[in-house]
Amino acid sequence: MVDTMALLLPFGRASRTPRTVEHPAAGLPADDEVLLDAPDDRLGPALVAAGRGAYEAAAELLAATRRTAQWEYRDGYALRLAAFAHSRPEWLEAWCAAAPHDPDALLVKAQLAVDRAWRSPARAELLREVSPLITAAARADDRDPVPWRIALDHARGSRAGHTYFGELWEAAVRRAPLHYGCHVAALRYLASSWQGSHRECFDFADRAAQDAPADSLLQALPTRAALACLTDGCGPGVPPERLQAAVDRAIGLSSRFPAADLWPAAIRNKLAYVLVRLGRWEDALEQLRLIGPYATSFPWGRFSDDPLGSFLDVRDEVRLRTAAATPRGARPGHPRSGRAGRVHSGDD
Repeated sequence: MVDTMALLLPFGRASRTPRTVEHPAAGLPADDEVLLDAPDDRLGPALVAAGRGAYEAAAELLAATRRTAQWEYRDGYALRLAAFAHSRPEWLEAWCAAAPHDPDALLVKAQLAVDRAWRSPARAELLREVSPLITAAARADDRDPVPWRIALDHARGSRAGHTYFGELWEAAVRRAPLHYGCHVAALRYLASSWQGSHRECFDFADRAAQDAPADSLLQALPTRAALACLTDGCGPGVPPERLQAAVDRAIGLSSRFPAADLWPAAIRNKLAYVLVRLGRWEDALEQLRLIGPYATSFPWGRFSDDPLGSFLDVRDEVRLRTAAATPRGARPGHPRSGRAGRVHSGDD
């Protein structure tokens, strides 16, 4: 029998030497129990099968998300499958050869093409060349908003104008008005086109959250704007109370999910990062408890080649700060990292 965990190890990207450090008093799992970018119970088998060169499990998974209109899951699965195909493309090539018009194969193919172009110094030129792949994915199933999220990312990378972006945005929200992935893509485009001016990004994120149900992932969008503000050096223009209101909104959303739940892990990791930057240590510790063993590369990998190590270091810092009863008004901290930052097109 093939060792499933051995096949899944590349997806964990754990780059630090394992250590066993227990944190029972803080309610945190031991360091060696923490996983990086763990796939869920549906994605894991598809990745294992792809590692063997078989595409059928991935095809069934994405077809199910399309059939049931699970667009958020579909978006996340497409990103993860494309990332795997970047280094192991054989299964995707076989899938595209066997079913060249399959909407799910076309979706992963388009995502992979954008990811590859983004990594190139000739990004803008290469992105223009992959436009037909995005168009093909969008036409394959007119209900699907995920190709439009890819198109919004493409517009940012190719420096498309606001008129064209607006047309893409209208097409995306017409298909799924509350799709978190499309909203994040739009937010990142706006931050890029405004060259670091984040007040407008906050306005966009706040409007989206205010118009969304209390249990919608869009309640976390202002925290995403806050993260960009804090990491990109927004300077003046964003009052501190807007940052605080953003994380309060996301804390409310986080409380609606069970502890140690893989589905909200990405949102909770970003929220924990922002809370640390704001010096809200007790709140950060609570989110780390809710995260449990599920660390994510973003945001921890943005400033380090060792995202798991960064996550564990920040967890140690938060635990020590709260144990020492640091006053709430203490100087805001910054997640520790001894390495230069990195920027990725596929950040969550």
